Amino acid sequence: MLLTIDTGNTQTVLGLFDGPDLTTHWRIATSAERTADEHALLVAQLLEMQGIDLDDVVEGIAIASTVPTLTATLRDMAERWFDVPTLVLEPGVRSGAAILADNPHEVGADRVANAVAVFDRFGGPCIVVDFGTSTNFDVVSARGEYLGGAIAPGIEIGMDALFARAAALRRVDLVEPRRAIGRNTVECIQSGLLYGHAEMVDGMCRRLAAEIGPCTVVATGGLSALLAPLSSAIQHHEPWLTLHGLRLVFERNRPPR
Repeated sequence: MLLTIDTGNTQTVLGLFDGPDLTTHWRIATSAERTADEHALLVAQLLEMQGIDLDDVVEGIAIASTVPTLTATLRDMAERWFDVPTLVLEPGVRSGAAILADNPHEVGADRVANAVAVFDRFGGPCIVVDFGTSTNFDVVSARGEYLGGAIAPGIEIGMDALFARAAALRRVDLVEPRRAIGRNTVECIQSGLLYGHAEMVDGMCRRLAAEIGPCTVVATGGLSALLAPLSSAIQHHEPWLTLHGLRLVFERNRPPR
């Protein structure tokens, strides 16, 4: 089986693949303070909770990280604790997708993985909307090329900024309100945050589609289950898209047996 690890600024998602099938997955808080040894212990404990023996089952590890310090930590973890082929998705790794950004080295590993996975699943052209710490829009051409995209503050960043700067407003649960016209402060904030973010997504997708033509729009990321149903532009919800992209890149770089 292949262990995939997608580390973002807020959360880290781990998944275990048996061939092309994602058999189990976990979502934990990202901690830049965690050492390689602590990461190894955490991975072993997560697998043990599922009744999985790491040494007998895991045959490879694929890693994507948008946190530079943790990229090195996770690489160290894999090299020190797991005697299996390991791939860290970074510049120079053959992904199978041409990166047409001005500086390909600036494109995050998660965005490359998303581009690879979405083209494999849906063809192109496509837009991936990744709802995480930031809301990323990644555009893939009809030939599977990564064209670029857009980055907007994520909904939680917007919420944090709102409550930090407006003393009279308090934090609310991120749940869909009953209506767009809020009847109380909580509903007003929820409406502005969720419906406002969904309208931003729809507007951005409309602008991107105007440049590349009719395309498929796919949502992923930790907050996608909450926000995708509120968007009229999003057609598909693939919460584990990045993990699938990591699996594909690993397979494309696996040494011949």
